[in-house]
Amino acid sequence: MSKSNKLTLWIFIGLFAGALTGYILYLLYPSQSGSGELDPQLAGILDNLTILTDVFLRLIKMIIAPLVLATLVAGVAKLGDLRAVGRIGGKTMLWFISASFISLLLGCLLVNLWQPGAMMDIPLPADDTATGIDKAAMTFRGFITHIFPKSIAEAMATNEILQIVVFSLFLGAATAAIGDLGKPLVEFMESLGHAMLKVTTFVMNFAPFAVFAAVTAMVARLGGGVIAKYMLFIAEFYAGLLMLWAILLFAAFLLVRRRVLVLVRRLRQPLLIAFSTASSEAVYPKMLEELERFGCRNRIVSFVLPLGYSFNLDGSMMYMTFASLFIAQSYGIHLDFSDQLLMLLTLMVTSKGIAGVPRASLVVIAGTLAAFGIPEAGLMLLLGIDHVLDMGRSATNVIGNAVATVAVSKWEKALEE
Repeated sequence: MSKSNKLTLWIFIGLFAGALTGYILYLLYPSQSGSGELDPQLAGILDNLTILTDVFLRLIKMIIAPLVLATLVAGVAKLGDLRAVGRIGGKTMLWFISASFISLLLGCLLVNLWQPGAMMDIPLPADDTATGIDKAAMTFRGFITHIFPKSIAEAMATNEILQIVVFSLFLGAATAAIGDLGKPLVEFMESLGHAMLKVTTFVMNFAPFAVFAAVTAMVARLGGGVIAKYMLFIAEFYAGLLMLWAILLFAAFLLVRRRVLVLVRRLRQPLLIAFSTASSEAVYPKMLEELERFGCRNRIVSFVLPLGYSFNLDGSMMYMTFASLFIAQSYGIHLDFSDQLLMLLTLMVTSKGIAGVPRASLVVIAGTLAAFGIPEAGLMLLLGIDHVLDMGRSATNVIGNAVATVAVSKWEKALEE
């Protein structure tokens, strides 16, 4: 069994053990009547147990700033090279940006329509304070000036994700503009990004303990009914993914008409592998082979597909808005239209370059939660079921990248009939 599968197994063990332990505690200390307060002895047990959760969240939060900085600077600097490849790069990025925004927007619309988090009704953590924009004192001028950092050191120290994004965009563009002089910085940022992703892997090894503690505390407070609520959330997310599939395949139909059925047949094996392993990157070699067999020329496939694994992960895009707003709803936090639009744009940028790494999306979500004053502890609502959700979004990433490759091939008249 691979390390990834072992970790997934242990996370599920932590999930079920936590649910069982929490339910036993819920039955042993049924003193939530009247005032709705926990039994003091139970509160003490849960307070000590959730130390594990707090440590895990701190470790996740320490990764956010350097990871976003490194991946964005390297990504933007490399993106500057696309001008050299002319129209193919422009068309590719136009598709990626459009598909990503549609995926984010669909997730936003569905989570507002279905309100899956509203049924959770979880009280705000007593010690959690908003780390993002102070909306009570926010004016248009204050909002705009808040986005731009006065000190990158201060922005990184406080995990101000929007300010880090702005600095990274400027630094990445400047690095691309100075050409060869910028190569050492790009190499450094790539190395830092890979190192931080490895740190993420190390931190995730602590996840089973954090899941056990978080689920125990949640079930002990809310009872066993929370499990049924999770099942409904998973069903709604997969329904959303099916809608996204329909949109992507309809776009493919407009491009290649009935040959879209041939494309789907070509993708059966990659889709099955991606779904079962919860990794869209695992099928990269097979995707290259199948898309060339479909008729896409090698020069297009070898250019579009690698970029797609950083810039066009449609399933991951939808998951990030769905998950972030689900957490906000769970805590009863209302985000108005402008807040949600800003969240979409933030996720559009911060997710590039790291979304394809297993569970790195949790780091992106953590940064987004902090930027909008939503408790990062909400991550624990997702961690136990993240693998189940990851299976669906990984398969969706495969569909999205395949359609993107076909689209660019069609536009470049590099698709054999």
